[in-house]
Amino acid sequence: MMAIRPLGGLDAAVRMPGSKSYTQRAMVIAALAEGESLLRDALLSEDTLGLAGALRLLGADVRTTDAEMIIRGAGGKIVRPPHEIHLGNNGTAIRLLAGMVSLGEGPFVLTGDRRLCERPMKPLLDALTDLGVSIHTDGERGYPPVTIRGGRLRGGKVVLRDIGSSQYVSSLLIVAPFAAGETAIVLEGRIPSLPYIALTVETMAAFGVKVLTEGAGRYVIPCGQHYVASEYRIEGDASSASYFFLAAALLKGRIRVENVDPRTRQGDIGFLAILERLGSTILRGERHVEVRGGELPAGEMNFDLGGMPDIVPTLAILCALRPGRSVIRNVAHLRLKESNRLAALAKELHKTGIAVEELADSLVIHGGRPRGARIETYNDHRIAMGFAILGLVVPGMEIEGESCVGKSFPGFWKTLAGLYG
Repeated sequence: MMAIRPLGGLDAAVRMPGSKSYTQRAMVIAALAEGESLLRDALLSEDTLGLAGALRLLGADVRTTDAEMIIRGAGGKIVRPPHEIHLGNNGTAIRLLAGMVSLGEGPFVLTGDRRLCERPMKPLLDALTDLGVSIHTDGERGYPPVTIRGGRLRGGKVVLRDIGSSQYVSSLLIVAPFAAGETAIVLEGRIPSLPYIALTVETMAAFGVKVLTEGAGRYVIPCGQHYVASEYRIEGDASSASYFFLAAALLKGRIRVENVDPRTRQGDIGFLAILERLGSTILRGERHVEVRGGELPAGEMNFDLGGMPDIVPTLAILCALRPGRSVIRNVAHLRLKESNRLAALAKELHKTGIAVEELADSLVIHGGRPRGARIETYNDHRIAMGFAILGLVVPGMEIEGESCVGKSFPGFWKTLAGLYG
């Protein structure tokens, strides 16, 4: 358990680790390239190191140093491992690897812990099946464990409609260059977390593969392209930075967050615009952001976080202290994250004395004066980090299961301690 001590004021600088989203995409793409790639400033966390182990089982050579990864790929040739690949609770990894192992001759068995086996994959598996891949799931259709026998990707058109994760799209995009023919991916209806698709396309381009965007929601990937081994720098993680942006807003202090590009394609950088709306002053540099907190405005406010779901815990903590009614909407897909985040946030905020309504796709938070509480994290890194920041302004906050931050930000507690000077 981690007891959080309130902080009287804030005037600090911190540095963020590499982006988990960029790191995992670059790892899979480098493993599909021919030759040796160098990923600079890569995030070395529970999720990325677990993915590295999986890529080794599939035939890539992955070595790590303090903040770098050296990955020698085999140009799309996939080795069948001697046993199943266990991915913990890494939803991004199992979805990206489902596409990757489709290029090999299986069977490949992808699985993880109990929570991962509750996270759906059916739209992705159906799309891969349409492209010629043989797939079987144990138990209920569309959930891990997943057995993929592989097969020749034939290309063609696949339509994804009203899906629960943009990671399905990223998985298809990354493997589409290996198809026998051109692949067109068409998105219809509700597609959450769209900025992550742009992030995937950007990473593919850095390794030499072009994706043609033909209007909103249509991506065309010409066949016959090959990933080229590259030296690639991973930019800082905007999701991790959001907790320290939040600290400045709550404490009405100043923080300079290094290794964050305010022009990044990471959707979570949109939290800065929300903070400006909520009274903070933002200074955007080349590779840093400075936040100066101000008075939080009162009254009713609505926030659509469909494009940046990982910011919901961060914003929920802020809304708990903002005088007024806050509606965080378009976030039903949070029920399928590392925890059911809507239920977890509602329950834990109730413990602090804050009134919360949990709706089908929204949280309604009635801000007030939270009190200290012992917070259950549900093994969810974002619940732990969000409530830890609340403890900087609310006495008596205690975080159980604090080690779960290792999933995305192993140095979080050290970085937090540095705020005390």
